[in-house]
Formats: sequence, C-alpha cells, structure tokens
Amino acid sequence: MRFEDQVLSKPGVRYQVGALPPVWERVKLSNNDLAWYTEDTGHALSVNSNCQEHEDAPLDVLTRHLIMGFTERLEVEQQKVVVDEREALRSRYRAKLDGVPVELLFLVLKKDHCVYDFTYVAPLGRFEDRIEDFESLVRGFRSESAS
Repeated sequence: MRFEDQVLSKPGVRYQVGALPPVWERVKLSNNDLAWYTEDTGHALSVNSNCQEHEDAPLDVLTRHLIMGFTERLEVEQQKVVVDEREALRSRYRAKLDGVPVELLFLVLKKDHCVYDFTYVAPLGRFEDRIEDFESLVRGFRSESAS
C-alpha cells in the first residue's frame, strides 16, 4: 500500500482524498487504509476501502457494521448525500467507546465494485471543532481505476 500526494494505492484500488491541516498525525489503525489522530484534542479520522468479498448490502447495513464495538449508540441524524458522483449515506451518532462518550460521523459509499467508508470520531461536545477537516477529506475523494 502506498499513500503519496493524497492518493492511496493498494492492490485493486486507487483513490484520492482531500488534504488535512498539519494538526493531524497519520497513524496506523488495523482494518483501515488511512487514519489520523490529533494529539491535542483526541479527534480521529479514518478511511477504508473494501473491494474484495463485499456483499451487495445497502448503505445502512454497511453503516451498522461500522458502529459495532460502540455501546449506548444513539443515531442523531442520517442523510443521503452525493460523493464522487455516487449516492452516499452520512450518519451521525453519539455513543461510547470503552466507556468514554464520543460523537461519530460515518460516510459510506459504493463505487466501482468497492465500498468506501470514512469515519470521524470526536470527544463529546467537541464535534464541531474539526468537522471541517472531515468535510475536506471527503470533498477531495475521487476513486480511480487501479492500474
């Protein structure tokens, strides 16, 4: 897997994401292509693609897979949006992770036989602090044919 100039390349998939400000430190997170963390505020972002063995599940079912592992889940809002010319499902939740209250935003879309998911995790009450960074990451998303 390679990530340079905002483009991730791995076998079977290649996509671009929007740039993030320098406050975000890239980290390795299992089961994710890309992940970032802000040391000072405890926010996290991740992006993942799955082009192998994914069932043709609806976007809401794929979103429910992402919320597993969180407890006391409360859906705050859910809406359909368009990302890279595809319908995507954007879902906001309040939940707990290891007993700690967090606010979550998931965005899931399917394109070219792949499922892409974006995750934003914010400490409770700090959701608005870095939401624009998440929006920038998603706005810059473009899937490309893997070469």
